[in-house]
Amino acid sequence: MLALTLTADLTGVTNLQPLDTAEEPYFYTFKVQCTSCRETHPNWVSISRFESTDISGSKGEANFVWRCKVCKRESTASIKDSPKTYTHSSPPTGQTIIELDCRGLEFTEFQANGEWMAKGLETPTKFTAIDLAEGEWYDFDEKSGEEVSVKDVKWEIRRA
Repeated sequence: MLALTLTADLTGVTNLQPLDTAEEPYFYTFKVQCTSCRETHPNWVSISRFESTDISGSKGEANFVWRCKVCKRESTASIKDSPKTYTHSSPPTGQTIIELDCRGLEFTEFQANGEWMAKGLETPTKFTAIDLAEGEWYDFDEKSGEEVSVKDVKWEIRRA
C-alpha cells in the first residue's frame, strides 16, 4: 500500500483537494517502476478511480493494469478511496491525499495535472480551477479582502 502525501503552505484557504467526481474524474499522473526488474517506465501514466480494467487470468479488476516491457510481468494498482482534503496547518504538515493498493509496481513521482478546489479559511468562499502544476497558486478572497495562496507544494509517495 502506498500513500500520496502533500505538504503545502496554505494562506487563507483550507480543505484543498482534487476535483474528482464521476462526472469530472481527476487523473492522477505518476512515473511507474516495476518491482520485479526495477525498470522505470519512461512515460508518465494516469490513473482514475472511476475507470476499471480487467486483470488478465483473474476475475478481478484494477484502476490501472500495466505490463512491464522488460520482464513482461503484469502489475496492478487501485485507488482505495475518494481523495482526502488537505487542511490548513501551521507549520505545514504532510497529509495523505490518496492511498493506492499496488501489486508488482511502485509509483515513484507524482505530477499534479488537473483541477483542485479549496474553501476560504475564515469565509464561505469556494475556490475552483486551482492549478498546482507549477507548485503554487494565488488568488484573492473578495469576502475577506485578503490574498489567498497555496505555496511550497511538495509531493511524496511513501508506504502507507
